[in-house]
Amino acid sequence: YIRELLDGHPTRIYEMLRMDAPTFMSLCNTLRNGYLEENQHRHVPIEESLAIFLLTVGHSTRHRVVAERFQYSTETINRHIKHVMRALATLGTVIIRPKIPYETPPEILNNPKFNPYFLGCIGAIDGTHIAAWAPAVKQTAFRGRKVSVTQNVLAACSFDLLFTFVYPGWEGSANDSRVFLNAITRGDVQFPMPPPGKYYVVDAGFTNMPGFLSPYWGERYHMRDFQGRGRGPRGPRELFNHRHSSLRNAIERCFGILKARFPLLKHMTNYKVVRQGPLVIACCAIHNFVRMHSNADMLFQEEMVQDMNEDGDGNHAMQPDVNMSQPQLNQMAALRDDLAGHMWQDYENNGE
Repeated sequence: YIRELLDGHPTRIYEMLRMDAPTFMSLCNTLRNGYLEENQHRHVPIEESLAIFLLTVGHSTRHRVVAERFQYSTETINRHIKHVMRALATLGTVIIRPKIPYETPPEILNNPKFNPYFLGCIGAIDGTHIAAWAPAVKQTAFRGRKVSVTQNVLAACSFDLLFTFVYPGWEGSANDSRVFLNAITRGDVQFPMPPPGKYYVVDAGFTNMPGFLSPYWGERYHMRDFQGRGRGPRGPRELFNHRHSSLRNAIERCFGILKARFPLLKHMTNYKVVRQGPLVIACCAIHNFVRMHSNADMLFQEEMVQDMNEDGDGNHAMQPDVNMSQPQLNQMAALRDDLAGHMWQDYENNGE
């Protein structure tokens, strides 16, 4: 079956395994070199192990259907999905991280609506709801805003649409700000805190504080709010919000591509709760790998011309970088006001 896909029409392997043939083989070779132990795929080729996982997450396919496709027992299918998931999650620790040293990304440098205002921005952060499965006794905690059973996943991305941080596993009832504060204050989570002078753009549900620049409350924000004749920004704060939203949209686009590639994240089957977090990380690792190895990936290409708007709305070591004192909060508020003022002045003078 794998040979048929590799030798067949390029569209076929992409539709079935959610990536092109060269990227699939490159990922197989990467996993073979240190991520999947030999004895785990001794009787099943690594190409089949990975294809089993991709067919499952890329189509939300039941294990018995995959077992019929590959002519293995459901026990074998389950075992290989688990092994590949763990290997991909481990790969994620290597490729889901920011680029160091931090430099102003070309997406900002080359866009006059962002340059020179957001030169200190290194990425975007938001939360999203991923479908979850939970036993009946635990479902109340996992029910999100739309009543369905979900997990709340916090993520950061760069502006070339690579995930740089993923924090899954929170119940759908947990709000974004709670998950965010937990992520940046727990040393074991290893959140990539921005260095002095750098920051992420975050939405209005997060605190405007050093390292994290949020929009103005009470003003129009989402890009759709400005669409239509005569609906342009009407002041410094609205202009700031409009451009902030446009910049932060990178994380929404990442989430959109991720869910489009892996329908399992929208229709989770009955995996154990403890496996659903690593499953999300594994999918994010594949997202990054495809982005890094396939310039012509169909989903990324489609995203370039679409605007996928999605409303995101124990004893732990504390990270010393988090400073939420009032002077520090005032400093970030002053930075926001300064950016908004300069933007509006240029907007009035130049009409852009």
